[in-house]
Amino acid sequence: MKYIKQLLLIVMLALVAAPVGAHDFSKKQPVDVKNILWGHIKDSYQWHVTGPVIINLPVIIKTTTGWHVFSSGNFAELGDVKGKDGNIVKGAKDLDGNVITNGDRPYVGPDASLKNLVIKSGDAKAYPNKIVEKVDGKEVRPVDISITKTVCVLFIDAILLLICVLVPARWCKRHKVSDPAPKGFTGLMHMFIMNIYDDVIKACMGDEAPKYAPWLLTCFFFIFLANLMGIVPFPPGGGNLTGNIACTFFLGVTTFLITNFTGTKAYWKDIFWPEVPMWLKVPVPLMPFIELFGIFTKPLALIIRLFANMMAGHAIALSFAAIIFIMFGVADSAIANIIAGSSMTVVSVAMSVFMMLLEVLVSYIQALVFTMLSAVFISLAHVHPEKA
Repeated sequence: MKYIKQLLLIVMLALVAAPVGAHDFSKKQPVDVKNILWGHIKDSYQWHVTGPVIINLPVIIKTTTGWHVFSSGNFAELGDVKGKDGNIVKGAKDLDGNVITNGDRPYVGPDASLKNLVIKSGDAKAYPNKIVEKVDGKEVRPVDISITKTVCVLFIDAILLLICVLVPARWCKRHKVSDPAPKGFTGLMHMFIMNIYDDVIKACMGDEAPKYAPWLLTCFFFIFLANLMGIVPFPPGGGNLTGNIACTFFLGVTTFLITNFTGTKAYWKDIFWPEVPMWLKVPVPLMPFIELFGIFTKPLALIIRLFANMMAGHAIALSFAAIIFIMFGVADSAIANIIAGSSMTVVSVAMSVFMMLLEVLVSYIQALVFTMLSAVFISLAHVHPEKA
């Protein structure tokens, strides 16, 4: 502990010096902040670690020539290429030697039958950052089940979640209730699980808590773990899983199905024939319409809340990091750029650390809120008619 201050100082100095050694300060250099942010947040066929370090992920698609499995490294990288007129332009060359300057990345691998494949630019109106096949002058999406960055992170988080759950489960299987409480990681997970079960699930659902605890506990720990792994800036972390609307959509829809398929007769009666004055139900079914509309707004609120909060948190943290590179190219003077960039690096690093610590808290809160609201929605569907 006594060396923490020295270690933090060394890290700060390294972060200040790193951009200085890798930047040309003699002129203004615009920084594409949009691509930096979306390149780390959006899904991708590659896992960008840092600088030139990129992990190429497997592409699994079905085109007009059948199924194909190959590395995403077979798509051209954008860079400086020489056009037919001899001028250097920003783009990529396809297998036929044509220069593409619209940001698309053509297939340049050994299989000539796949030369019509291309990864669309992030700015494309149709299929941005997706693989398309050019067929008869049209761009069509092949059947794509590739292991993208989000899918890869999903597998990693699922494995880590299984480890976190099966380790204490194995201890419980081998010990009696009367044995002393476990210590270390097993004891921590026991405390964590029982805290969520007793203070959240059981408090909301009462006697029905054991029936729905597996799903609600899975929701909490999956979201919390995915949020924490998204904060880690390098593999196996760094993937914005809960900032992907498809992930939160699946969680919200599953809660929606459990809520409505296990609802009691009294629950459905309160929706289609609520206890309100008759003129609110007949001839215009105003209240039944509002109640029916509420069935869909509840899971929608779960989906949007989790997605928007985690997406915004990652965007803000990355924005602070991008300030470093912006300030190193604001002036025409090299000295001015070094002074501005170095001073803002300290501020940017401090704010980035603050945002990361804040995101840890937000990660827990969002997982807790999703689990609590899911438990509340399910319990509200289990109303019973009042006894006379």
